[in-house]
Amino acid sequence: MHLKAHRFFAMVAVTGSFSATARHFQVPASSVSRFIAALEREVGQQLLYRNTRAVKLTEAGERYYLQIREVLELLDAADESISGKPGDIRGLVRINAPVAFAHLHLVRLLNGLHEQYPELTVELTATDAYIDPVQEGADITFRVGHLQDSGLIGRQICTQRYVLCASPSYLEKHGQPGCAQDLRQHSCLVYKGTGGAQRWYLRPSGSDSVEVVDVHGPLRSNNAQVLVEAALAGRGIVFFPTWLFSKHSFTSKALVQLLPDWQGAVEATPSQIHLLSAQNRLRSQKVRRVWDYFLDAIGTPPYWDDLGA
Repeated sequence: MHLKAHRFFAMVAVTGSFSATARHFQVPASSVSRFIAALEREVGQQLLYRNTRAVKLTEAGERYYLQIREVLELLDAADESISGKPGDIRGLVRINAPVAFAHLHLVRLLNGLHEQYPELTVELTATDAYIDPVQEGADITFRVGHLQDSGLIGRQICTQRYVLCASPSYLEKHGQPGCAQDLRQHSCLVYKGTGGAQRWYLRPSGSDSVEVVDVHGPLRSNNAQVLVEAALAGRGIVFFPTWLFSKHSFTSKALVQLLPDWQGAVEATPSQIHLLSAQNRLRSQKVRRVWDYFLDAIGTPPYWDDLGA
């Protein structure tokens, strides 16, 4: 069976679309359909469910895709190693990241990536769902929070550093808290996810004694950016990792950092941001280059920790 049929099938498995696959390979959709039909006849199994709304893998198709995907990746890596000029990077890299992180940071980072590797195509999936990078076919995944994946190559970008802040207009009316327990008397804007409303864990710098504060206020949300906007509007105090804020909010004094001599988190143990990839993905030169680019561009400590506050 022609290798092209396997490549078409693998792309349909990822995109769920004959037309998207045809656009990617710059061929008619009828050619994609014809090659995949021939592949199904060759293996003696239906690999795809087809209807007017979507194309999905059958159970046999899922097994087949997982088996041929690694073979295709190895072929691509071999092609990369002998073709093109040194430093030439082209092809498709799939990246997965949480929605807010993608919006606030990856747009900027991907613009820089394009300047370095203009022939590279990036497919960015922004989702807050806890996905399996291997099953979803992601080459590189940004994981915010505690790391639970096994069988993946992981590189810690940073431990999340949290900042407590409010707008000058709020502080003029209500004053600044002098310690963690003072937050109980303030209007706090609280993130509430699937695990319920967050609690704030704070301790003075140099101390091992953590104070757990159950805060309350006029607004709860499962969207952190909504709460940051509410803080900018003077609604109350927020407590989030540095990457969720813009440096301009602090340098322009739109937000004021509170309790700067305290450290904190929203869990009993600190959480991190990791870069993840399956080992077989990092065999690809283009994936390694993108991986290294992100680490260099983000830096240590990460650029978003510098809020100018």
